[in-house]
Amino acid sequence: MRGVYLFSEHGRPLYVGRTNDVRARYGRHCLPGARHGMASFAFRLAREATGQLKTTYRAGEGSRRGLAVEPTVKAAFDAAKARVRAMEFRYIEEADPVRQCVLEIYCAVALETSYNDFDNH
Repeated sequence: MRGVYLFSEHGRPLYVGRTNDVRARYGRHCLPGARHGMASFAFRLAREATGQLKTTYRAGEGSRRGLAVEPTVKAAFDAAKARVRAMEFRYIEEADPVRQCVLEIYCAVALETSYNDFDNH
């Protein structure tokens, strides 16, 4: 099922996303074996918990791949995936990709989700 989803914690909306397969995307966000590229929300939580707020997509020191194997970040990432698994998860079905995009942005703005950023990378 295609749609837009929301992760909330203690009633506070944190992250909105969109996908063509809601069930599979949920698993990629929080299953123990999910890697940093699959579980972007949990990886961001781990970076925040370890003070590694600035990352790069280029190879080398500070890269996402490099941080993912750093023991402190890896432990925080595992904890973050468990945290995401425990969050409230809601979704709405929306098959049209343009409407998905608009709905994702609208929800992120209206709900003031603190972990969405639409910055260019």
